[in-house]
Amino acid sequence: RDGNVYQTVTIDNQVWMAENLAYLPSVVGPATGSATTPYYYVYGYDGTEVATAKATANYTTYGVLYNWTAAMASLASSNANPSGVQGVCPSGWHLPSDAEWTELTDYLGGESVAGGKLKETGTTGFTALPGSSRARSGVFGDDIGSYGYWWSATEGNALTALSRYIGNSSDVSSFNYSKDYGYSVRCIKD
Repeated sequence: RDGNVYQTVTIDNQVWMAENLAYLPSVVGPATGSATTPYYYVYGYDGTEVATAKATANYTTYGVLYNWTAAMASLASSNANPSGVQGVCPSGWHLPSDAEWTELTDYLGGESVAGGKLKETGTTGFTALPGSSRARSGVFGDDIGSYGYWWSATEGNALTALSRYIGNSSDVSSFNYSKDYGYSVRCIKD
């Protein structure tokens, strides 16, 4: 779909992409945001030229940050396992629901230890790189290299969606964040 070849990793009975999604049909700077219009961001890039954004080191390393509407490709929320929401993921893949993220972290020993196993230096091959975020205040987060955030296909309420983040500790945290944040996407095989 996007000309990229992704590494994959099998953890229990789930097959995940071992890289963040890098699908970038358009790009905007961090000052442009919405909870209802899809937007795509590359950390540290403040422009609208896709080719220029793709030439950055952050695109190569961390992929693309999506608001929830872009990640979902405007589809409806799901907490089914599997989610059934292709969203921005390539054909044969889908955006994981909160239930699928929970299955992953439970298999790895629970949220308190799963983060350490999912990091680049972890034991699973998931290679969760800390690509930071686009904040609703219209700026990129100042925690690149320290924190990574990933959307689920599960809505919290009309304004929020569930996500996971991994920081400097060994845990994986689950939070409800505003849909206008820009987070990474990890796709899971259908």
